[in-house]
Parts: sequence; C-alpha cells; structure tokens
Amino acid sequence: MKDANSWLGSVSDMMSGLMMIFLLIAVAFMLEVQRDKQRIEKERQAAVESASKAEKAEREAEQRASTYLQQGETIRKIAATYSDLQIGLYQDLLKEFRDDLTKWNATLEADNTVRFNEPEVLFETGKSALRDRFKVILADFFPRYVGILTGAKYIGNIEEVRVEGHTSSEWENATSITDRYLNNARLSQERALAVVQYAYLLESTANQRDWLTKALRANGLSFARPILNQQGAEDQGRSRRVEFRVFTKTKEQILRIIEVSEKQQQEQK
Repeated sequence: MKDANSWLGSVSDMMSGLMMIFLLIAVAFMLEVQRDKQRIEKERQAAVESASKAEKAEREAEQRASTYLQQGETIRKIAATYSDLQIGLYQDLLKEFRDDLTKWNATLEADNTVRFNEPEVLFETGKSALRDRFKVILADFFPRYVGILTGAKYIGNIEEVRVEGHTSSEWENATSITDRYLNNARLSQERALAVVQYAYLLESTANQRDWLTKALRANGLSFARPILNQQGAEDQGRSRRVEFRVFTKTKEQILRIIEVSEKQQQEQK
C-alpha cells in the first residue's frame, strides 16, 4: 500500500511538473502571440501613416501642379497680350507714318521705336536748340503719335513715352573719354528735354497734357548706344539722333504674378 501511495505521489509530482512546464510554454506562447500582435499593429499603423503621408504628398503635388499651371497660363496670357500689343502698335504706327518716314529721314524700328536720324535737321553741332525743320516735323508727328497711344486700344497699357537723346562719341577739344562722355551726357539730356518741352507745349496736344505729364519723359544717353556701320565701327552721323520709345505695363503685371506665386508658396508651407 505504501508503494502504491509512493507511486501515486511520484506521478502527482510528475504531473505537477508537467503542468508547470505546459503553463510556462503556454505563457511563452501567449507572450509571443502578444508580441506578434503588437508588431503587426505597428506595421499596420506604419502602413496607414505611410499611406496617409503618400496621399498628403500627392495632394500637395497636385496643388502645386495646379498652381504652376495657373501661373503658367497667366504668364502665357500676359506674353500673348504683350505680343499682340507690340504687333498692333507697330502696325498702327506704320500705317499712320508710312508715307512720312522717308521724308523725315526717320525709321520705325521693330520694337516700335521711332528714330529721327538726320543730325543736320535736328540740332546744330554742340547745341540743344531745335532747328526750325525739326520743329515742323515734330508739330506734324507728335500729335498723331500721341493720338495713337492715347486711344482706347493702348492707353491702359502705356507706362511711359521716353524721348531719348543720343550723341556720337566726339567732343571738340576733349582730352579724355571722361570729358567726351560727360559733355555728351549733358548735351544729350538737354536735347531730349528740348524735344519734350516743345512737344508738350504744342497746342494740338493740349487736351492730352494730363496724360503727357504722367507719361512723357526725357532721357539723355550720351554715346552709350552708338549706331554701328557694317564694319562694326561707330557711325557718328547716325549715332546723333532722337528716339521716341514706348514702355508698357507688362513688367508690373509680371511682378504681380511673382508676388502671388510667393504668397501661395508661403501658404502651402
């Protein structure tokens, strides 16, 4: 009986040991399962976050692309408007002055500059007083010129009408390029101002004086932009000239686009 009890006790101890082993195995398995669940959950969250980031990045890229497309379209429209304006103005100026340019010894350049080329008609050498012949030309040219620029087609796009005085690089008795440049700078400015003064005071443009006050400017350029001959040397006769140049408001429009673009970029950050 004793042996039976001893055997039963041994079996009980063995079963207890096995139960402890099974329990430890179960606990280890449960811990492993829990770690797997946590790992899977982290991977799922990371995938969700990654997908969310990818979706956000895609939305931002789409917004930037849309913004760039809008800006590109705006710039394209401005460029087209500028091109149409330049071409239209050239055609209208040519139509108006086609029959006069040759007798005035003047040219209409591709950028719509009207250039008066005959120094013997414009001023006496070294002086800024307008010759009588040039006064007659200006009295004919300027009112018609202003009439085109102040028409409904162009007036809203004109920023400035600049009268430019240009000289050759010569100056009698000058001993250095500094003397030649400064003396010609003064002379070219005086000549440009004399043209502006005469044109501004014409009775035929009296009705446009408010506009001329805002738009008409005088600019002396000395010999900074000489006319060259076929050999690449300065053509001193043709370099002595007066030019009427038109500047439009396209630059302002482009600056506004840049400001809008910078603002949108700041908002997207």
